[in-house]
Amino acid sequence: MEQYAIMRFAKHKGCVGALEAHHERTKAKYASNPNINTERSKYNFHIIKSKTSYRKEVDSRIDAAGCRTRKDSVRYIDTIITASPIFFKDKSKEERRKFFETAVAFLSRKIGRENIFSAVVHLDEKTPHMHLGFVPITKDGRLSAKEIIGNRVQLTKWQDDFFKHMVKSFPDIERGESASRTGRKHIPTRVFKQAVKLTRQAAVITETLNSINPLNTGKKKEEILAMLNKFFPSMENFETQVKKYRRENTLLEKEKAALAEKAKAGEQLGIKESLNQSKLQSDYDILRRFVDSLPDEILQQAKLSQKTKYMER
Repeated sequence: MEQYAIMRFAKHKGCVGALEAHHERTKAKYASNPNINTERSKYNFHIIKSKTSYRKEVDSRIDAAGCRTRKDSVRYIDTIITASPIFFKDKSKEERRKFFETAVAFLSRKIGRENIFSAVVHLDEKTPHMHLGFVPITKDGRLSAKEIIGNRVQLTKWQDDFFKHMVKSFPDIERGESASRTGRKHIPTRVFKQAVKLTRQAAVITETLNSINPLNTGKKKEEILAMLNKFFPSMENFETQVKKYRRENTLLEKEKAALAEKAKAGEQLGIKESLNQSKLQSDYDILRRFVDSLPDEILQQAKLSQKTKYMER
């Protein structure tokens, strides 16, 4: 079984309060992520603990470096470090800690320890993983995620260097399949969660539609239109995401035919991304069928309402 070392970057421009709440587990419940077992959150641990709020940590580093910022400046990078679940299966508590400490040492050397303000390991989800937060400040004091993270070619170099660093301490680790080499783009979990949320909304709307009778027509239509006013903006955003990842996966149909051969060759990571793309497309098709099934009268009223709201902005 493959034991991949995994490192991904997520860029953030604005408020980091929601990320802090997630990373530091400050909420009692996490309805948006049912995979979190809060009873196990006590086993999470820090390799680098934020001295104050994430917002203050970010701002203080930018101010100290005298960086010039714009409204669209990337101020914070959330780096996710993990490995294939099988890698952690027989690892002791000390070995798991060493894995993440080794990753922190790699990032400290690459981006500067002074730019890292938090590194917290989560053991309360299915696969152990670490969120490492840093401010993308260059050696000459500029705020530039573009220069530090780079383009696809540079990201491949990042992954190569990460693997070379990790394999010294963990010889059983393998180099993951690069998105720049496969032509695929990793589909974030949030996109699938968005599909789940939309599907639930669609189910409630359908149930309300089915409950319409001559005595409650007016009231039920108002309820449905209110729900559609929330549904359509999210659906539009989801559709944009689907189109984006569809473009990134133009070879999907050809790959489907070759899945059996790929399995024999052990290219499990590529298969996973192909199946993820198939699932995303399937979710989208189901939601499109729901929209198409809406009565014309209600659909037109909902679209008119959306158009009016847009013009009033």
